[in-house]
Amino acid sequence: MLALESISKHYEGQPLLRSVSFTVDAGETICLLGASGSGKSTLLRIVAGLEPPDAGRALWDGADLAPIPPHARDFGLVFQDYALFPHLTVFENAAFGLRMRNLPAAEIRVRVAEALTLVNLSGFEARRVTDLSGGEQQRVALARALAPRPRLLMFDEPLGALDRSLKEELLDELRAILHRTHIPAIYVTHDQEEAFTIADRILLLHEGFIVREGSPAQVWNDPQSAWVARFMGVGNVVEGQCQVSGGRCQVKTAMGNFEVRCEHRHLEGENVALLLKPSASGERVRARVEDVVFNREQFKVRLGGGLVILMDDAPEIGSEISVAFRVECLGNA
Repeated sequence: MLALESISKHYEGQPLLRSVSFTVDAGETICLLGASGSGKSTLLRIVAGLEPPDAGRALWDGADLAPIPPHARDFGLVFQDYALFPHLTVFENAAFGLRMRNLPAAEIRVRVAEALTLVNLSGFEARRVTDLSGGEQQRVALARALAPRPRLLMFDEPLGALDRSLKEELLDELRAILHRTHIPAIYVTHDQEEAFTIADRILLLHEGFIVREGSPAQVWNDPQSAWVARFMGVGNVVEGQCQVSGGRCQVKTAMGNFEVRCEHRHLEGENVALLLKPSASGERVRARVEDVVFNREQFKVRLGGGLVILMDDAPEIGSEISVAFRVECLGNA
């Protein structure tokens, strides 16, 4: 399958990717998740062969992809802007890659029909893509990528232009298609909900490095750093100074003092980041309610000190409440 080894890339003299390595296994969907400018799309372009790395290698089943041109790599690529041909029909768009390979007309018809069935567009063959909705156009783009039966699919923010309800619908369908076809895939997004829905494994990119890797559940339950916790919105990240006594570290914060038990070796006066997650039991914090916003089935409550919690019932703004938190150490702040 695909393996990236120590990929590095500079942009305008600044490091964009710093020795990035990962694999994509058979039938696996990985998600490259990170903020804009983190190098996600550049990694995709390197895999596709659209630009070379400054250092490192992309391998397929152990063979270096560098000498293989993009059109010969047998990878499918789906973009946010669809990249369809407006003067062609749905069938002609879906068949484009197959015709470039000079496949027989009968095989092209079979493969296009197969791909359009997968994306729920059977019967749309003769329609112009300009007459379709945004969601339907993205389905055509997906069908075009699926028709050649690629050995790898790549998605670059494919649903960024769609509204929330349509995005959720297409995500569920896309996940089902990937599982049904067993085609390995790389999905690039800055949207955490997309990543959690589509990915078997998430790779979080920050400042050119993969800072966290794991299943959606692993990344959410154990962020392992303050940046990941903040980016994912896992809980409240609070910073403070370590005070060592009897071999134990007590972190002094604006919200109070918290004793932490962790595998890190903290020094006296060291700045430490803590993750506070609301819990049925744990360290109790009293704080003033500063704002309350309805958030679907719960209320998002902002407390003094920047703490944010979700509650089933809305407290009064200005009141003081007591909340129990489970405290985890995230290491150096």
